[in-house]
Amino acid sequence: MQYRKLGQTDIDVSVIALGTMTWGEQNSEEEAHAQLDYAIERGVNLIDTAEMYPVPPKPETQGLTEKYIGTWLKQSKKRDQVLIATKVVGPSRKLTQATHFRSGQTKLDRANIEAAVNDSLQRLQTDYIDLYQLHWPDRSTNHFGELGYSHVENEDTVPIQETLIVLADLIKAGKVRHIGLSNETPWGVSQFLKYSENLGLPRVVSIQNPYSLLNRSFEIGNAEVAIREQVGLLAYSPLAFGALTGKYLDGAQPAGARLTLWERFARYKNQASEDAIRRYVELARQHQLDPAQLALAYVNSRRFVTSNIIGATNLDQLKTNIDSIDLELGDELIQAIEQIHLSHPNPAP
Repeated sequence: MQYRKLGQTDIDVSVIALGTMTWGEQNSEEEAHAQLDYAIERGVNLIDTAEMYPVPPKPETQGLTEKYIGTWLKQSKKRDQVLIATKVVGPSRKLTQATHFRSGQTKLDRANIEAAVNDSLQRLQTDYIDLYQLHWPDRSTNHFGELGYSHVENEDTVPIQETLIVLADLIKAGKVRHIGLSNETPWGVSQFLKYSENLGLPRVVSIQNPYSLLNRSFEIGNAEVAIREQVGLLAYSPLAFGALTGKYLDGAQPAGARLTLWERFARYKNQASEDAIRRYVELARQHQLDPAQLALAYVNSRRFVTSNIIGATNLDQLKTNIDSIDLELGDELIQAIEQIHLSHPNPAP
């Protein structure tokens, strides 16, 4: 395993992180524990979850993912070997999947954040969270499949400095070690950094946004911020929900697979995405490489990436994904990937 520093801290984070959003929906508690055991054995030390998980979010399953991690932490007694990252939901304006949280009162204010972190700590059976992230901004912006930004005038939102003060208090209380953002824009990151500097408040150490061969929109503005400000990317959906393996090509519908089960992720199955996926899969096979490992190795190689959050529904997939850490892409292969990107840019934001 390889490791990189988390923001400006002295914490070493594994370049491969274990994503958990299938646990409680597609994976049982026993399967979740088996994945944790295997990932830790391979040197993975960052476990990413959220109060919203599993996905798709439903009231009857909400919190199961954190509970499975909590029972593993209690049984394994390996709390000091892992970094636990979780997230608090934001407002449910466009994201109706969050309406069942706290009677729909999910602004990023003190009441909501404190309730959320206390609930997560209880489910996780731990006294502290290593990285506490805002799952999405309090304001309306472009995320979860949107490229274009539509401004909302006079929107009632919680000021960023107010949210940051609450997070600072959680750090003082010892409930949280470090804070991060998710589904955030360059403007948003810069605002958090500004208030941290001007008000002497904790600095965000990471930004968790989507990044894959099908969605490199992070590069447009956030990559420069990530490098210059040392707020590295925790890349999610690096295989575009498994689409970059090629298993959905030509209309295939593998039983039990995420894009077979839920049409809400259809952006990974549009024609533009399929055309790009076919090119990447063909490139991998020309070089006798596994398409999933090619896609993951590209993400691993990016300078602005701190950790690549991989997910799996079985141990074979998990092994393949973690093994991508050993694949180094040469200049010729990188150039071939860039040529495909030029002709098929960001088909699945």
